[in-house]
Amino acid sequence: MSPDYVVELMKGLMANIMILATPLLITGMTVGLLVSLFQAVTSLQEQTLAFVPKALAVTTLLFFIMPWMVQTLMDYTKDIFDKLPSMVM
Repeated sequence: MSPDYVVELMKGLMANIMILATPLLITGMTVGLLVSLFQAVTSLQEQTLAFVPKALAVTTLLFFIMPWMVQTLMDYTKDIFDKLPSMVM
C-alpha cells in the first residue's frame, strides 16, 4: 500500500467525519447563539439556560438524522471493505 493510497483513505475518512458532524455542530452553535441573544436581551445569566436548550436540540436532531448517519457510515465501511484486496498488494 503506497503512501498516496493511505492519504486518499484518510481524506475520505476526514470528509465523512465532517459530513456527519456538521449538522450537529451547526445546530449547537445556532441554539447557543439564540440563547446567548436571549440572555443578553433579558439580562438573565443562568448557566443551565445556556446548556439545556443546546443539549435538547442536538439530541433531538441526532434522533432524527441517526438513520442517515448510520447509512453513511455503512456505505463508507462497505467501500473500505471493497478496497481491501487492493490494499494488500
